[in-house]
Amino acid sequence: MSSYPGGGPNYDSEDRRRLLRQDTSDLSTLAGDFNDSPQIVLTPDPESPNRPSHRHPCKRTASLGGTDAQYRGVSIQDEDIADTLDDSHRGLGIATGTAGNQRGSLPTVPAGAKSPSTPSTTNPFLSPAFAKLPDQSPDYVPGKSAASTPSVRFVDEHVTEVELTKNEPDHDPRHGCRSKGNIHQGRWSWLSMTILVLAIYSTVFSGIYLYLAIRKPRYGQHIRSKGKLSPSTATLLSALFAKTIELSFVTVFVSFLGQALSRRAFVRNSNGVTIAEMSMRSWIMQPGSMITHWESIRYGALTFLGMVSLTAALLAMLYTSASEALVSPKLKYGGWDSQTMFGLVKTSFANPSYTGKMCPTPIKDDPDAGDTTCLQIEHAGQAYHNYERWLAEWTHVANLGNGSSELKQRPKPCGLLYDNTTVEGDWIEVVDGTEASAKAKRLINNVTMAMPHAGIFQAARDSKNSIMQPADLEGLGEYNIVASVPSPAINVLCAKMSEKELEPIIYTKWPGSHGNFTNTDLNIWPQQVPVVTDTEWLNETAVDDVFGFGEKYNRRPPVFPKLPLMHNTIMNHSIYTGGSMYLLGNVSRETIEYMLCSMRVEQSPACSTRYNVTGGGGVLKAHCDDERDDLAYHGTHPEAPVGVLVNDWVNMATEWANSLSLNSGIVDGNASNARLLMQFTPKEPKLSNTLPSIAEALAVLAGCTLLLGSQDAPFTHLWLHDPNTPTLGGAGIHENFTALVRTQQYASGGQLRWQSIFYIVLLLVFVTNIFCLIYLLTSGGLVTDFTEPQNLFSL
Repeated sequence: MSSYPGGGPNYDSEDRRRLLRQDTSDLSTLAGDFNDSPQIVLTPDPESPNRPSHRHPCKRTASLGGTDAQYRGVSIQDEDIADTLDDSHRGLGIATGTAGNQRGSLPTVPAGAKSPSTPSTTNPFLSPAFAKLPDQSPDYVPGKSAASTPSVRFVDEHVTEVELTKNEPDHDPRHGCRSKGNIHQGRWSWLSMTILVLAIYSTVFSGIYLYLAIRKPRYGQHIRSKGKLSPSTATLLSALFAKTIELSFVTVFVSFLGQALSRRAFVRNSNGVTIAEMSMRSWIMQPGSMITHWESIRYGALTFLGMVSLTAALLAMLYTSASEALVSPKLKYGGWDSQTMFGLVKTSFANPSYTGKMCPTPIKDDPDAGDTTCLQIEHAGQAYHNYERWLAEWTHVANLGNGSSELKQRPKPCGLLYDNTTVEGDWIEVVDGTEASAKAKRLINNVTMAMPHAGIFQAARDSKNSIMQPADLEGLGEYNIVASVPSPAINVLCAKMSEKELEPIIYTKWPGSHGNFTNTDLNIWPQQVPVVTDTEWLNETAVDDVFGFGEKYNRRPPVFPKLPLMHNTIMNHSIYTGGSMYLLGNVSRETIEYMLCSMRVEQSPACSTRYNVTGGGGVLKAHCDDERDDLAYHGTHPEAPVGVLVNDWVNMATEWANSLSLNSGIVDGNASNARLLMQFTPKEPKLSNTLPSIAEALAVLAGCTLLLGSQDAPFTHLWLHDPNTPTLGGAGIHENFTALVRTQQYASGGQLRWQSIFYIVLLLVFVTNIFCLIYLLTSGGLVTDFTEPQNLFSL
């Protein structure tokens, strides 16, 4: 071996190869020495060349003997297991015990020179750290260093317990951080308690989430836009807790997995732990590794613990989605709940005085006609709006050619309430026109239309009913109400008559009357009509049995001032005829035929009112003549009469008729509305498939009076208050009625049937949490988890 000029050693190729070659290990020759001799002295091999050892200081000694070993005997003092380094030396610490056995002392190196055993920093086979190690002292003796006193205690031929008694500082920069702690930590250690707390948290809250998913509670007033907990906050909190459950579940299961594998590795005669099993923790913490390192699944997933770990990985990935589908609050419909609802009552049905005062107008200094003026404008606006929509529907039906002569199959009456609620009426008490015409020996057009009770709109928003509105649910909520209340209904009966048949009820045809009716007669002719008394029933007509005129029916016929011109109509305004209003119109000039129509209003017990509300508005409709409808008013109030007329409606309808120019024929006004009505006169008893009838048109036009008359009106067919006081003062009085209510509220539970599959995820997470919690409670603490990469360095 040559030397460099600087005094350092010069390695030939053989020496370099020896530095890179690991010594072979053969401990079989030492078995007897370990068992029989308490002291084995290291003696040099006389055949071994006298050269220093160049073993890498960071390489663990692989053998104590073999073909390449420098020593044939190993001396281990009692309790010694390995060579150690003191505070000033590095290396394996192999040296002779006495001068006689010493092969040769290490050469001393002058100051500034390199050690013969230390290669130059230019040596490519050694690290710079090795090249900078301090020189070993020639007086170094194994087992006698003051740095540490190693000892070994042989338990049997398989297990060796090692104890190191250290006299050195806790941290030696040459040794790194030695592990001097116990591999077992009691259940009261901070790590054990932390894992236990996380296990309890994950178990409790995963159980709560499973309960909420199964129970599907409705949160009602607790979650609403203007409440203590807004919908967005509730959704955020649900997702936040779900994420913490997921994270705690992953932490607890990974701890359980590490404990199970580490404890199995400590057990004697066990199969140990495979690399595939050690990679199970990455399946849960890094699910993508199951794709990038699929080989580990190939081997690890076939074991019971592997299948459990793979399942836990899938559960951890799906838990947040499962909680979002089954636990997170969402707007959902509940079932139909029978409920006693309340609504404010302020006036009797169809009270003209109350409706006039409630009409909004900026004019306050017209006590004589201010209310009626406002009311006529309101009637005109609503009536024409409803009429126009209904005619548009008929136009659509006529263009398609799919109309029907069956009244129930024809376009339904419609309306509008408060500008955001669509109203839908219904045709009830259907009369066979052909049969009725044959019986009366003239064309009969008879229809009855029911409209919903408009008071349900206000009752649905009454705080006493605790129904959350769409505004309370960020504009997204919906609800449905089926109310058992009477529905206002109007019957329109029209009969075709000749001029001769009309003479008994036409003032200008009476003896002694002015033959030509002029404007000057408008205020004179009513005074010439006989005063109505209990014994005065006026003239008989040819249609007494059709309209129910005369003493037999306790109803007097109308009286009109004159016959209208073609396509004009006249109303019976001036003569009181009980609870009916009459219209007379001229159908055509050629045939000189007239249509006499009566209009009467009652509160029908054959219907229920249904109200469906969404964020964009609502639909209020009457549902009638349904035998399966248990909420029809006669179902909850079998004593309710049928056909009782509302006399007050006539006074309200007078302003309605004036606003629609239905009485303009008295001055030959030729109103467009009157002309269109006369064109709807049926040409035959059977209803036309392409045109509405005059009776249907009049009912739709009068529908707005039914809606206006039922606002703030009672929810029963009776006025239960002072009969002499049709208007209640103050804020009104609450009346109750029976209803079925179905509302949308924020609730847990899936919205679609396929989402029920996520119940498996919630259930398995809860069961796994219980299992892990029981394991941690009964394990008596934790052992060092050697599946954690950082703990592998201690091995």
